[in-house]
Amino acid sequence: MGLLIATAAAFAITERLKLVKSPIYGTSVSKWLSPTCGCARGKATISVKLRHGDTVTVTIRDSGGRVVDTLAAGERVPRGRARFVWEGKTDAGGRAPDGDYRPEVHLAQQHRTILLPNRIVLDTHGPKVLEESVSRDTISPDGDNVGDSIKLSYRFNSPARPAVYLDSKRILFGRFHQPKGKLTWRGIVDGKPLAAGTYTLYLGGVDLAGNLTPANARRQITVRVRYIQLIRDVIRVEKPGVRFGVGVDTDAPLYWWKLAGARGASASPVLRIHAPTKPGTYALVVGERGHTYRSRLVVGSGS
Repeated sequence: MGLLIATAAAFAITERLKLVKSPIYGTSVSKWLSPTCGCARGKATISVKLRHGDTVTVTIRDSGGRVVDTLAAGERVPRGRARFVWEGKTDAGGRAPDGDYRPEVHLAQQHRTILLPNRIVLDTHGPKVLEESVSRDTISPDGDNVGDSIKLSYRFNSPARPAVYLDSKRILFGRFHQPKGKLTWRGIVDGKPLAAGTYTLYLGGVDLAGNLTPANARRQITVRVRYIQLIRDVIRVEKPGVRFGVGVDTDAPLYWWKLAGARGASASPVLRIHAPTKPGTYALVVGERGHTYRSRLVVGSGS
């Protein structure tokens, strides 16, 4: 009977404790912290609401339970919202090592110490690019929906938002933090397609703590922007008026040409036309969708 009474009393106490509200509620704690990122996550915020004013001590404990830093020591805090900031430092003034941390709040008047369940991950290392590739190395951003874009595939050592740079300018930024994925690039910089040429892009990432892949660790990707191009810059034809051919490098389904007053259109990768009837040096021009390319045509062996 005594055992039953004791058990019932203990149960009643437990149930009553369940009805007692926690002195702290409305907790919000930063999940990530990087004191070296130079970004919004350079500080961690611990925000709580107190049901009653109290003398508060707030500390940061590491994964082993040791106190690393003291954010408030015996500070009188009124009822309501209170915020404390941790900059990733130790009580000695140095920087805490990378790892997991949790804030603890001690309420002197209520004789309560509460270790918050919220974890703060301190991370100062940028994501590493493990793999990168492109669907093609040539792009033609002329708006004809043929070869207008390329896909860049990537894999990081941790979840990160991919970032692509041209020189030091970021030109493409992924939306999601993920260890691997693909980005589509349409050859556009500052709202305009790049001019024809060969460009070196640099692939890096931004992790959940705001750390960047260091510039010297970004992977290089070489991409050629091409609209239309004649295979030879100087074309020589021995006799005037003869038919000759020259390769045209373009993905346009149709392009135009003009030479010495003559003009026409072609869809062939080899343009076959007649040379002018008089010896001399002429300009052979080809074009598509506002982009042109010019080569020099030399007619006659003596020219």
